Amino acid sequence: MTTFNWHKEAHSQWNEKVSFWNQKSENMWKSGSRKGVIPLVQQHIKKDGIVIDIGCGDGYGTRLLAEAGYKAFGVDLSTEMIEKAKELHQDVATFEAADVMDLPFDDDLADGVVVINVLEWTEQPLEALNEIKRIVKPQGHACVGILGPTAQPRTNSYRRLYGENVICNTMMPWEFEQLASENGWEVIGGEGVYKKGVNQETIVSLSPKLKQSLTFLWLFILKKM
Repeated sequence: MTTFNWHKEAHSQWNEKVSFWNQKSENMWKSGSRKGVIPLVQQHIKKDGIVIDIGCGDGYGTRLLAEAGYKAFGVDLSTEMIEKAKELHQDVATFEAADVMDLPFDDDLADGVVVINVLEWTEQPLEALNEIKRIVKPQGHACVGILGPTAQPRTNSYRRLYGENVICNTMMPWEFEQLASENGWEVIGGEGVYKKGVNQETIVSLSPKLKQSLTFLWLFILKKM
């Protein structure tokens, strides 16, 4: 019986999604679920700082970071994604294939990191979070996006109920918030991204956990303690 290798399977599946991802990435960053990421980063990370985009995909978000005045680096597990990022955006940013579990950066290097929809696709989220923390300067920041319960990509974990191997874990935003708080990060901000059916006036009065329970995506701003 072949042993399931999460890392190899994730690499393979994301390599296969390059064209699909590239077709939607610009819209996702400009007007879709990720449109609030760059403004949130700008509120907390100084201009001209080093910002590493972990799980950069085809590099469009990394490009936006560079255009916003940051020294931007993009890394992704998928070698095909990195080749596409270099093809499209190496005029403004640097890209390298790398695993979030073993990042090719010195300790305390980055002023900040952007980690959007990455930890849900790791077998050991705490190990990944600790590796991210290693490369961030003391008092540096992380903008972390965690898929909410209403996000369609969550269906990638469904087949686990049949005992099948999947590469999407079930970590919820409130679980990640607790995990980060218990492991060297201070949660200093956050905001939700919701589908159109959610009434914004209704959610104002809800507790943070209930707000998160309705999200497509929750964006956290963390500070390294």
